[in-house]
Amino acid sequence: MSMVGNLRKVARLTRRNRRRVDLSHPARSPLGSSVVNCVIYRAGVRQDTAPTVEKSVARVRRHRDGFVWLGLHEPSDTEFARVAELFDLHPLAVEDAVQAHQRPKLERYDDVLFAVFKTVTYVEHEQLTATSEVVDTGEIMVFTGPDFVVTVRHGRHGSLGPLREDLEAEPQQLAKGPSAVLHAIADHVVDDYVSVADAVQNDIDAVETEVFSPQGAKTADAGRIYQLKRELLELKRAVVPLGRPLDALVTTPPRTIDPAIRAYFRDVADHLARVTEQITGFDALLDSILQAHLAQVAVAQNDDARKITAWAAIIAVPTMVCGVYGMNFDHMPELRWTFGYPLVLSVIATACFLLHRGFKRNGWL
Repeated sequence: MSMVGNLRKVARLTRRNRRRVDLSHPARSPLGSSVVNCVIYRAGVRQDTAPTVEKSVARVRRHRDGFVWLGLHEPSDTEFARVAELFDLHPLAVEDAVQAHQRPKLERYDDVLFAVFKTVTYVEHEQLTATSEVVDTGEIMVFTGPDFVVTVRHGRHGSLGPLREDLEAEPQQLAKGPSAVLHAIADHVVDDYVSVADAVQNDIDAVETEVFSPQGAKTADAGRIYQLKRELLELKRAVVPLGRPLDALVTTPPRTIDPAIRAYFRDVADHLARVTEQITGFDALLDSILQAHLAQVAVAQNDDARKITAWAAIIAVPTMVCGVYGMNFDHMPELRWTFGYPLVLSVIATACFLLHRGFKRNGWL
């Protein structure tokens, strides 16, 4: 029985007993399977859904008009095997699509274009700590052919449902075929980069304000700065490698890309370049903030050491005098004099006062 046939069987069981449906993964379809949606588009308009994926593809290829958009979420090897056979996908691309943790890239297999996008989302937090997660990443793999689009999504965020609705609201754009879907996904991913970069900038501004506050050396935490830098590196790994695939779509696009879409890819590449520059600036700024914080800590430690040294010098005066007079010799200066004790105390107080004044004037106290 085919994968879609199994899904239909599950649907019948679902209607009988809804409590048995696996809804443990909120990003998956109500059936609990990897198939999120399968839609036919003709002239940019959504058509009646066929009962199976195979029939949807057969209908499109029979009329030689329109395309099929199949959306999957974290499919297993078994689930994706039938899809790969149906659309004649290259084994190397199939392996990359099932196994996540791929770098953004663009590969061509005859008339099939395989693109990998890293999705990002900002993790909300009340206060940044040394263990806070700031950026969460996922992946979207896109197969585009002459009459089909297959999207494979990994991660709990980056749902393409709203994107699909936006495209359906612009049938003239969707009528340009699978390349229009590829552009929409690329534009959607890069827009998320912009939003996340703006949110990360707020965190950087908060850390910068804290570090350069009057009590920055005591209140700022180097662990928070380092954690923010690590999260920024995660964002950088998602954004920067996408530059080369987008440049390829702009400069040497394959023949499956509609010529009218190429200008749109140029706009996406421009947005990506701006985000890349922004992230590079963030990285340099965090380096400066971290170095400034370490310098503040070193200065504060130096001030503490000078204060300790100054007070030790002041305390050394009475310690020395009292130590000399505590040796219990019979013949000591002014030992038998009535005013000898007050005189010694006065000398000690005067010496301590002069030392304190000198240290104070030099900024040691």
